[in-house]
Amino acid sequence: MGALLRALAFCAMTAAGGGASAQVLEFDSLDGWAADDHRAALSVFRATCPQLTGPEWQPLCRLADDAMHSGASARSFFELFFKPVQVGAAPALFTGYYEPELPGSPHPTPRFAFPIYAKPPELAPGAVWRSRAEIESGALRGRGLEIAWLDDPVEAFFLQVQGSGRIRMPDGRVMRVGYAAKNGHPYRSIGQELVRRGTHRIEDVSAQSIRDWVRRNPAEGAALLLHNPSYVFFRKLTDLPADQGPIGAMGRPVTPMRTLAVDPAFTPLGAPVWVEKDGAEPLRRLFVAQDTGGAIKGALRADIFYGTGAAAGDRAGTVKDGGRMLVLLPIDRAFAMLPEN
Repeated sequence: MGALLRALAFCAMTAAGGGASAQVLEFDSLDGWAADDHRAALSVFRATCPQLTGPEWQPLCRLADDAMHSGASARSFFELFFKPVQVGAAPALFTGYYEPELPGSPHPTPRFAFPIYAKPPELAPGAVWRSRAEIESGALRGRGLEIAWLDDPVEAFFLQVQGSGRIRMPDGRVMRVGYAAKNGHPYRSIGQELVRRGTHRIEDVSAQSIRDWVRRNPAEGAALLLHNPSYVFFRKLTDLPADQGPIGAMGRPVTPMRTLAVDPAFTPLGAPVWVEKDGAEPLRRLFVAQDTGGAIKGALRADIFYGTGAAAGDRAGTVKDGGRMLVLLPIDRAFAMLPEN
């Protein structure tokens, strides 16, 4: 059974077993559905559609090609062949992520002293390896695994949180790096730790506030970052065009404001997902689940990709909003998730 069908089967079993409930809705109950750019969403869906497994998906992928000629045909495609399904009880929690662009160097210098590493060859998939504290203490030093050096340990930490980035070298060249592996330790939230310590209120925690606190408190800040034992290793992306986003969990570039990172145990990778995000910047938009994240766990948890660079980071770093998310599933699969009476 493919990964997609395993995820769907898990959802169905969970619903039937009294855990997260599944509810099949109609498109006219989706707030803002008619106003969205369905053709833009369909274009993103088609990019990873060939990777979806299962007999119910591939016929839809072929039909998707024919539905691209207008916004009306794209909307009809989704409405004819899918049903919106909500797994679990609202509200959902939405955060944001982005692709940082950071100054760096291919060699260590007095300014650029903080390395990012390639995957150690002995690290087996799924294995628990050295912790962040051990790595930061020099466990990999001298092995030639350094990909680049950055000038700020806080930005090196957040590059791992984002999972991809662009590093601008002193000569102007840009190196693209993407996720290669992690050390197998669980992700622990730095923001939640600050709340536990009483330095922040939950509503005040953001990427920017964490950066500011760590920089104002260098010794305590360095120790705080070690609270998260999870560590991400990178690989160079040598053939990725500059106008495309970073590589997501499905092995294809992600798209700003159309790609969603999800928990694949509940939301199948490659599936369309309708988002109704509230907050300071409300969104009513069709996304595609094309990525994952260490902190993205649960049926109603999602991370919105905001794009590349500092402006995208400023927008993504403050997002912590409630709302509603529904996965669009082929009609037969949607009704198969409902518990039997």
